[in-house]
Amino acid sequence: MAGSNRKNISSGAKWEDIVGYSRAVRVGNIVEVAGTTAVEGDQVMFPGEAYNQTQYILLKIQQALEDAGAGMEDVVRTRIFVTDMGQWEEVGKAHGEFFSKIKPASTMVEVYSLIRSELIVEIEATAIIGGNGESQ
Repeated sequence: MAGSNRKNISSGAKWEDIVGYSRAVRVGNIVEVAGTTAVEGDQVMFPGEAYNQTQYILLKIQQALEDAGAGMEDVVRTRIFVTDMGQWEEVGKAHGEFFSKIKPASTMVEVYSLIRSELIVEIEATAIIGGNGESQ
């Protein structure tokens, strides 16, 4: 679009072109990060391990935010999808390691399944650059 201030951030995953999505999209000072799982290429990382998958996912989200000119401190919302709410404490522990001081609004929802059976956590994030009064 002419005059658009939209920036699409790609992870390089083959699915982005097939499905038609971006890892993240920045419009102005808002960054939306797509649902992110613990997958690298075609390999699921840490199958069935809620804590490790969550850490891995949040590192991927951190990279997407940095690629968009944002940081974790700019995150105002996370949405966490888990396939087993019984593992909420492990997911929450990893989330807290990234966000204990930032404290974005957050939602955790149990879902029937994710795109692969070994995946048990998926996370989306919204960031507003400068929304914390520090980033520019």
